[in-house]
Amino acid sequence: MDYFSFHYSLNHTYNQKFLDLFGPAREPESLFFTRTTGDDIKGREKEADLNQYYADIAASIQVATEEILLKIANNLHRETGMKNLVMAGGVALNSVANGRIMRETPFEQVFIQPNAGDAGGALGAALYVWHVLLGKPRRFVMEHPYYGESFREDQIRRSLESQGLYYERFEDVDKLADRVVDALQSQKVIGLFQGRFEWGPRALGNRSILADPRHFEMKELVNTKIKFRELFRPFAPVVTEEEAPKWFDLGKATGQYPQRFMQMVSPVFPEAQGKIPAVSHMGTGRLQTVRRELNPFYFDVTNKFGQATGVPVLLNTSFNLRAEPIVTTPANAINTYLNSDIDALVMDKFLVSKSGSMS
Repeated sequence: MDYFSFHYSLNHTYNQKFLDLFGPAREPESLFFTRTTGDDIKGREKEADLNQYYADIAASIQVATEEILLKIANNLHRETGMKNLVMAGGVALNSVANGRIMRETPFEQVFIQPNAGDAGGALGAALYVWHVLLGKPRRFVMEHPYYGESFREDQIRRSLESQGLYYERFEDVDKLADRVVDALQSQKVIGLFQGRFEWGPRALGNRSILADPRHFEMKELVNTKIKFRELFRPFAPVVTEEEAPKWFDLGKATGQYPQRFMQMVSPVFPEAQGKIPAVSHMGTGRLQTVRRELNPFYFDVTNKFGQATGVPVLLNTSFNLRAEPIVTTPANAINTYLNSDIDALVMDKFLVSKSGSMS
């Protein structure tokens, strides 16, 4: 802890001792590019090489973190002989490390609460009182993350009409799913706002942006015109739980919670990488699996896309602009939609388009 200040500083997570060891910090909000990120670096070679130095430090810290976690997990298994591992804390959201824990330790089941960082402490305190102090039985299992606020249809309609937006309402949500799939196949980017928002930092189908993963250009489009961030930043694949083992090397993690909550990175099978280039990052993906009973509309869109294209995978990213939180309210969603190049917006049973047409 001698090198860090996150536990007492509001400005920095590191202190002078850290800087003395690794050198001065990067300029906040400065562009990140190296000789390998695909950017035009002519005349900026020095800056690119300095960025590579920072990338090397980050990669080294990542590997050290992975090795420490693996050592802890393997020691725990040796000492206890238990088959199940539960993890919490912000480091438990390190999806690359989690993937290695699943593949390189003897644990058969791993559970990480979707909001495993500091915010999850509120849930931990409540569960401690309920189970430990009051002695209540442990029956609840967190099967899904959808515990945030939801909004009535009349609230959504008022928000749409206040902005003068064109919308259609679908009584049959199956037909709405068909329209969304048609739009995705036409290279449209769709905002998805439905039900209760997710508990935790990941967008898992209720506050998501969706796109077709079959074209590498979609990654560039979403990064530059919607998320307003660097080109190299990866996007997550979402896939139906049944189809996931055919596309991703899940090892013993088949059917487990980490990928349901988008908490682990898995290798994409070599024969699948070329089919989903927009969500295959260095041959891997931080995938989310979806089950129909937990999120029917999200599942149906993903499944119908697979039936139509032969690729049961979608690009999923959080419904927000750069440096903004994930949208929670109808007003948030509409504002983000209007201030980006998202083509259409699904808000429960409403389909919203800027031009009055999805073509």
